[in-house]
Amino acid sequence: MIIDGKQIAKELRVKITDKVSTLDRKPGLAVILVGDDPASAVYVRNKDNACKEVGFYSEKINKPANITQAELLSEVDRLNHDDKIDGILVQLPLPSHLDTNQVVEAINPSKDVDGFHSENIGKLMQNRAFLRPCTPKGVMTLLQITGIDLAGKNCVVVGASNIVGRPMAIELLNASATVTICNSKTKNLSDKIKQADVLVVAVGRPKMIQGNWIKEGATVIDVGINRLDDGKLVGDVDFDATKDKVAWITPVPGGVGPMTIATLLENTLMAYENKI
Repeated sequence: MIIDGKQIAKELRVKITDKVSTLDRKPGLAVILVGDDPASAVYVRNKDNACKEVGFYSEKINKPANITQAELLSEVDRLNHDDKIDGILVQLPLPSHLDTNQVVEAINPSKDVDGFHSENIGKLMQNRAFLRPCTPKGVMTLLQITGIDLAGKNCVVVGASNIVGRPMAIELLNASATVTICNSKTKNLSDKIKQADVLVVAVGRPKMIQGNWIKEGATVIDVGINRLDDGKLVGDVDFDATKDKVAWITPVPGGVGPMTIATLLENTLMAYENKI
């Protein structure tokens, strides 16, 4: 079956909208965009539109690509002390002259709605997370919708980034799954994938995962989104070669992507509620 992330995200946004309508103050999200990267600009615009849709207060802050580290840290500090702002997000990647880790660490952990601050990642590791990274958390929501009991399942995560792969593995571990995390140095990758009851792929390589690598009846979550030369968007998994042999699979587009933004809204509402 196809996991309709677009519909599940829509239902989550409706719940958030209903909740916001009962609040005395609108939850506030500030998004900082540095430079003019087209893909980042699209992501920021989508986040801004989603905020307005659910009734949040939204600040979209554009900074020039040549901003200094000190100037960017000063902007983050201003937002840390702004009572209208419950969530702060710095759109990544940043220009190469900026220290991304230092910028992320400058965000107040209680406003870190991306869930990237070391304090929030540490709490995730200890299975007592508050603000969790949006994409892995969104994936867990999708898996919950399928009704799969993850306890004891063989789960394979392909991709070891700090944004998706590593926190995704911890999310699954916290759900009592048996987790294998693979990276670019993994040998016999296809053999690892063939053991997976649940497969999560986030590598950014179009159709890298072939259909004959995947076990019959598995659940496949494809986080990748890649644009081909003809303009078509595809995932990291060969969808057409896989969809007829698995129990559940996310499409690209319309799978994980909408859940990431919906989860960002959910995190912002949680950060707001934590303050009152």
